[in-house]
Amino acid sequence: MAGDGSLHERKPEDTHTVPIGEEPRYGFPRKLWRAVERRRPPGLGATKAWRSPLRGPWLTSVFGAVLLAALPLVIITGLLDFIAYGPQFGQAFPGNVGWLHLPYFDWPTRPSWLFRLTQGLHVGLGLVVIPVVVAKLWSVVPKLFSWPPARSIAEIVERLSLLLLVGGILFEIATGVLNIQYDYLFGFSFYTAHYYGAWVFTAAFVVHVTLKLPKMVRALRSRSLRAELRTSRADTRPEPPDESGLVATAPRKPTLSRRGALGLVAGGSAFVAVLTAGQTVGGFTRWAAFLLPRGRSYGSGPTDFQINRTAKAAAITVAQTGPGWRLSLLGGPRPVQVDRASLAALPQRTAELPLACVEGWSSTQTWSGVPLRDLAALAGVPAPVTAVVRSVERFGAFNRATLQGNQVLDPDALLALRVNGADLSPDHGFPARIIVPALPGVHCTKWVGSIEFRAV
Repeated sequence: MAGDGSLHERKPEDTHTVPIGEEPRYGFPRKLWRAVERRRPPGLGATKAWRSPLRGPWLTSVFGAVLLAALPLVIITGLLDFIAYGPQFGQAFPGNVGWLHLPYFDWPTRPSWLFRLTQGLHVGLGLVVIPVVVAKLWSVVPKLFSWPPARSIAEIVERLSLLLLVGGILFEIATGVLNIQYDYLFGFSFYTAHYYGAWVFTAAFVVHVTLKLPKMVRALRSRSLRAELRTSRADTRPEPPDESGLVATAPRKPTLSRRGALGLVAGGSAFVAVLTAGQTVGGFTRWAAFLLPRGRSYGSGPTDFQINRTAKAAAITVAQTGPGWRLSLLGGPRPVQVDRASLAALPQRTAELPLACVEGWSSTQTWSGVPLRDLAALAGVPAPVTAVVRSVERFGAFNRATLQGNQVLDPDALLALRVNGADLSPDHGFPARIIVPALPGVHCTKWVGSIEFRAV
């Protein structure tokens, strides 16, 4: 930038031509370099097409720093949620992931809101960073059209990691948003694709951060954030030219200050947060959660909370859940069958527990029922290692679930008969359903028909 504050200009060829007689440059022989230059595709290398004076290493690094803080949390919570599904029991999706499987361990039941936290952060934060991702891609778009695409072996590695990084995060965002809305436009398993896509993105993210972190730190130090937040549009100037290729060669006059750009992105993220937080936080905030796929109201009275799968959708009939219903307790010396009246006559326990789903919604209710550990003792297996819960639902991928021993023995793990002081409604699992602290909602089986307690 000139000393008088005028906008600087560079000729595009200044950054591309090879001086006569120069030896191999950027790690490539001179003849190869010239051959690549002659074969430039139309539209590439036209750096004058990108003339915003805001673009530059500093602004790109600010967006990058935000993503560097947020994306690891999205990745970690996503992997923790995969473990919460119990991959050791073959009930996580995808099932057999080979050497990509995570260390198996018993998912804890305390704090009771653990899965609500991890899943809420994974989905909520994943949505909130979308405006930042878009802004980051906007800030580096000139690099996507630069020619040649790489000038050294290191740049080839960087470009490949960037391709996987950008493709990976766009794929994860697109499939994740569609899954939240139960809109499966793609013809493949969301869970399988999302899991493998996450590993591709994570590997590219690690490589990209390793290559770019020193440059990002230098760029952030080149300008004061406080000073930029005080700079008006009239006083906004382009960043000094550097090797990044992000600074415009012939910048236009600014139509927005960097302060305005940062405020626009921050406002977009805040707006997304307001639209989605209610599905996890609940209460009065639920009315602002316009992105809830099942709506914001589910009826009236004590059963007015989220229903993911109705009795009608599950093809549950009165014959299966009516007066003739019996719960089978298996795994002991002999099968034990009890009806609902007998269950209601057993000692009851009441607990306030959240119900959280993979789509990101959660709802805390007051549940009452028989502790699972009491049912295990009744079955003759007082110290079960696992318990297999089966629903009377005949079809569907989630008509059974395997619980860990610590989940069965937790004092608040219940075969719930009532919620918020009322009998379960058919859509909420009447005559009985499972509710366990920190258990993914999909494993809180509804319309329970049998529980098999296993001692080994």
